[in-house]
Amino acid sequence: MSLASSIVCWQSCLQKTVVLSSTEAKYMAMSDTCRQITWIQSLFQELGYDLAPTPICGNNQGSIFIGSNRVQEQWTKHIDICYHYICKCIKDGKVSVYFVPGNKNLANMFTKNLGAIDFLHFRKHLRIKFLDDKSSA
Repeated sequence: MSLASSIVCWQSCLQKTVVLSSTEAKYMAMSDTCRQITWIQSLFQELGYDLAPTPICGNNQGSIFIGSNRVQEQWTKHIDICYHYICKCIKDGKVSVYFVPGNKNLANMFTKNLGAIDFLHFRKHLRIKFLDDKSSA
């Protein structure tokens, strides 16, 4: 999550459950993200700020579809109900979910083993000035 063009929240960890597909894993991760966003939005509302829906960018179209379209299919009925929180957040207008292709997903630099060219490409978008970066001087 970013605020004033700066990253204020980022987390990478092992998921607590076993999943059967990458779609399930991404869906569960998006739901966890919604819980974090809800907490941050509540904090800002207490401070008197009214926030627009927070965008969530995902690179798995299946997980975005499940979250945006509350359907109960055979392969999603075993997902614990707590992970369907994202559906409520989308319906209530707290978040909006967008597809970002994997090769343009900024989070890849934190979660994948990238080559130097891809790593430097993503690093430029962090809005952080690095001492070894000649192009930002």
